[in-house]
Amino acid sequence: MDTFFSQKFCDRCGGGLEGGRIMSMFNTDCLCLACKEKEKTREDYEEAVKVEQEEIKKGNFNYKGIEG
Repeated sequence: MDTFFSQKFCDRCGGGLEGGRIMSMFNTDCLCLACKEKEKTREDYEEAVKVEQEEIKKGNFNYKGIEG
């Protein structure tokens, strides 16, 4: 069962998700917004975004990310 909306803690830092949550561009980690901001600073972030967009255009809405 998918726990994205029910889990209470960030998969990266273990912090609470009360302030919001978003999925990683690299895998299926559920991230707090602070960890998402850190993720955006990775040098391969734009590549991960590009690949995900290509997968969505192909109809793959369950793409696991470039590290998934």
